[in-house]
Amino acid sequence: MSTSHKNKLMEDLQVVIEDAEALLRMTAKEAGDSAADVRQRVQARMEQAKLELLHLQDAAVAQAKAAGQAADAFVHENPWKSVGVAAGLGLVLGLLLGRR
Repeated sequence: MSTSHKNKLMEDLQVVIEDAEALLRMTAKEAGDSAADVRQRVQARMEQAKLELLHLQDAAVAQAKAAGQAADAFVHENPWKSVGVAAGLGLVLGLLLGRR
C-alpha cells in the first residue's frame, strides 16, 4: 500500500471517528439501559480505533523516515551512481517532455 493510500485511509478513519463521536453526543440524552450500553460499547470501540489510527500513523512516519535514511545512506555511499541515475532520469524526462 502506497503512502498516499495510507494517508487517505488515516484521514478517512479520523473522519469516521469524529462522526461517530458526534453521533454519540447527539444520542446522549436517549434514555434506557440498552442505549447506554450501546453508547459504552461504541465509545470503547472508538477508543480502540483511535489507538490503532495512532499506531498506523506512527508506522507510516517510521517507514518514511527509514526510506529517507536508506536513500541518504545510498547517496553518501554511491555519489557517482546517484548522479548518474539522476542525470539519466533527467534525460528521459527531458526527451518525453520535449516531444509534446
